[in-house]
Amino acid sequence: MAGKNKKLGMKAKIFLGQSVLDIILFLLAAVMVVPFIYVIMVSFTDGTVYEAGKLILWPEKWSLEAYELVLSGSGFGNALKATLFITLIGTPMNVLFNAGLAYMLSKKNLPGRTIINKLVMFTMLFGAGMIPNYINMSDLGLLNTWWASILPGACGAYTVMVMRSFFEGLPAELEEAAKIDGCSTIRIFGIIVLPLSKAMLATFTLFAAVSYWNTYFSAVMYLTRTDMYPLQVYLQKIVLSANISDVIDMSSDLINTVPTEIMKMATVVVAVVPILCVYPFLQKHFAKGVMVGAVKG
Repeated sequence: MAGKNKKLGMKAKIFLGQSVLDIILFLLAAVMVVPFIYVIMVSFTDGTVYEAGKLILWPEKWSLEAYELVLSGSGFGNALKATLFITLIGTPMNVLFNAGLAYMLSKKNLPGRTIINKLVMFTMLFGAGMIPNYINMSDLGLLNTWWASILPGACGAYTVMVMRSFFEGLPAELEEAAKIDGCSTIRIFGIIVLPLSKAMLATFTLFAAVSYWNTYFSAVMYLTRTDMYPLQVYLQKIVLSANISDVIDMSSDLINTVPTEIMKMATVVVAVVPILCVYPFLQKHFAKGVMVGAVKG
């Protein structure tokens, strides 16, 4: 009987501990989700309702006027075009460059492999700084071009190291068999190695896409033409602007009827939602891809 009571007491403690943990996780999730829900609700709220202070988490009256203004302004169109170009060109370039260098460094018979590995690791510890980077972009003729936001991030030491560890873990017999059949190194990389690396590639594709979509600092550093600014710079100007009509760059009577805060929230939603739509397609590979390559040094 004493053993049974002890067992029941242990189950009660486990249940209590799990319940407390669930409550803590729920509160943490609420802290993160509720502000985002509030932003979405404000963006769909009618201006008169918002100014009257009747909004909590569900507006009494819905309106799409803020989105109509944001999407019809020439400033948003230019920013979206810049961000799409940077993301759609930079993401595959980033994955291809990193995967190619990592696969090369995974070969133990590569001449100078140790030196190249050390040079790659060196870039993780030391950077040239803003002024040398700016001078470099200027000498290369990349100022006021979107390539200044793409090329500096096209290859990263951390990504190369993780990918290299993954490639080193692939069975060597597969490549040896392919070589016997007459496959070149590039063909082996394209038709054998990359298909076996879908989880890892999906994860780093997501990382690269999010990074390029959120391009801000490089645009501020290397772009002076306002019509070339990406979404994040455009969003920053709207959030900090005292007269939002100057940023949106359009003439409409709606500008005077839609509160500035609603306009800001609508711009935030438009800038964030597209990249969130990518997550469901890569989610099944994400957990596996994050851990892969981290098992070995």
